[in-house]
Order: sequence, then structure tokens, then C-alpha cells
Amino acid sequence: MTIPLQMAQKDLEFSVTRNEQPRSAEERELILFDPGFGNFFTDHMVDICWSKKGGWHRPRVQPYGPIALDPAAAVLHYAQEIFEGMKAYRHADGSVWTFRPDANAARMQRSAKRLALPELPTDYFIESLRQLIAVDADWVPSGAEMSLYLRPFMFAKEAFLGVRPAEKVAYYLIASPAGAYFTGGVAPVNIWISQHLSRAGKGGTGAAKTGGNYASSLMAQAEAYENDCAQVLFLDSVEGKYVEELGGMNVVLVYKDGRIVTPKSDSILEGITRDSILQLARDRGLTVEHRPVTIEEWRNGVESGEITEMFACGTAAVVTPIAQLKADGYTIGNAESPAGELTMSLRQELTDIQYGRLPDRHGWMLRLDE
Repeated sequence: MTIPLQMAQKDLEFSVTRNEQPRSAEERELILFDPGFGNFFTDHMVDICWSKKGGWHRPRVQPYGPIALDPAAAVLHYAQEIFEGMKAYRHADGSVWTFRPDANAARMQRSAKRLALPELPTDYFIESLRQLIAVDADWVPSGAEMSLYLRPFMFAKEAFLGVRPAEKVAYYLIASPAGAYFTGGVAPVNIWISQHLSRAGKGGTGAAKTGGNYASSLMAQAEAYENDCAQVLFLDSVEGKYVEELGGMNVVLVYKDGRIVTPKSDSILEGITRDSILQLARDRGLTVEHRPVTIEEWRNGVESGEITEMFACGTAAVVTPIAQLKADGYTIGNAESPAGELTMSLRQELTDIQYGRLPDRHGWMLRLDE
């Protein structure tokens, strides 16, 4: 059955084709008890097409399942692809909300521009979230620090081997229930400093959320695991001394005098979680500095006691305390260091806002199930 639903703009209407074989309530409940991260997917997905001639068209909600692609599809050969990551939260009254979707939409537009893809309008982006939740709201878990992870993505699907921007593109939205990132409580992690591999180069795609950036981090990530580290920290590709980001998270340093410092570079993805954490810090009267940071400043600051806390932040884990950085020939910090007081306080405040336990004074939350 196909049901027309009016979009925010009159020229685009969604159709909804329900999955005829959805998971049973019992199966879904079993999955939601311990979903992990990215292991299971809801019954439906969103699909919107774009072409150079027709623009955005044929928006639909359909059963989750395989995507058919021509072997010559441009994404398979030239990696013309972008994505986003966000969450839907179940509040105590049962309602479903998401966090700063306008910021995710804007970042996806910036990524699209850098990858020569069409920019999906913000209202289409947000409406795609609403449409998926309208059919899959039961997949939003209610356990502590659990959520429904939302993954919008866009790729070039035109079958053409010439090197140029594709003239046919697909936007999809899928969703996956996510358990608490730290199942035994938030624990500081050790980070490996990559001294020979770079995540992104000057003038490259580092500030875009595109799959190639993550592919380029995997070899270094494997090196981190070999050195008993949970993540890898990348330095700039030109001089190899400026701090950029982890494989999938931004970095924040806390100084003894109350300053909050985060690295600045054209190769760093502008994290929405980081931006929100920094705003909460400003709300407390703390000084926030967004500037270049060298690995030597970090090392000297920890050794002198000027840097008292260090953490990473991103959508999946929200805030992850950093205990120690390890590299060939030296370490920074102590592997036994506990999570910092300000680190944990900011994390608690942000998650309390996301789950509706604190007032949303910045208007960051948007209800999806109405």
C-alpha cells in the first residue's frame, strides 16, 4: 500500500510502502535489550532521488533492504559519497526527539558542496527524519543512554566512467538502535598518535563527512589497536606537528586556568557535539579558544600541569575522557588517570538535555513523532 504524505514544500510528496514482514514485537524487544552499535536496522528506510534534469524527486519510505547499483555507478569508482550521524532519543513521557538536526543538515550541505554533490534542502532533510520515525518509532529504545542512531547518506549512482560530478544521485536514511557506548560506565581511554599516516591533506576533504576520510584512518587505527589504544590521533599532513582530530572524534583540552581549547584546522570536521560542548562551557563563564594546537603544547601542558583534563567528543560516545597518549618514543599523561571533573560534568549536562532531563535553553531539540 502506498500512502501520499505532504512534504514541507508543496512540490515534493513522500510515499510510504510498509514492510510486509517487519520484525515482531518480541524480536524487536530482544534486539533492543542489547543492540550494540550498528548491528541491527529498523524495518524501513528513506529514499530520495536527484537528477540534473529533475532535481529532487520521488521521496519515499520503503522496506529496509539491499540497494541495486549498476557496476559502473560513480560512487564505486570515484568515491563521490557523504553521510551524517545523529540520534533519536526517547524521553520519559515516551516522545521521540532528535538533537540539532538543522546543524546536521547544514554540515551535509557543506560536505555535498565539497564532493560536488547536490545540496539537500534542510526541510527535506528534517522531513526525512520525521517520515522514518513515523513508521519506525517503536525502534527507539528507552534504556539508559540508549538511542536510535540515524544515518543519512548520499552517493553518486550514475552509471558512467568519465571523471566528472555525477548527474544522478541517491539520498538514503537508515536507522540502527544503539546501546550505551560505555556499558560499564564512562572510562578514560588511551590514544595512539599517528606519526607517519595522515587522515586528510591541506586543501583536501578533511572538513567534509565523507567515507574516504574514514577509509584513510583505518590503517592507523589498526596500528592503535596493536599498541593497546582505543583510537588514533592524527597530526597535520604538512608539518606533522599540529593536532587535528581522532579517527572519528574531535579533541578538547582543559587548562588549569579554566580555558577550554580545541584545535583549529581546515582539515578538521566541524563536530556538532563539540560545538555544543563548547557552548555549554561558555554558558558557565569559561573561556573557549578555537586555535591551532601543537602536539608539543599538549605534551608540555600535561607535564607542567597546565593541562588538567583532555577528552574527545562525537555523536556515538558523546564525550570520552582521554587518559594517555602514546607514540613511538614517548607518552603524554598517565594511563591510570581518572576522568576529569569538568569533562564528566559537561557530558552529563549535554546528555541530560538530549534525554529531556534538563531544560533545552538553546532550542537544540526537535520532536520527531508529531
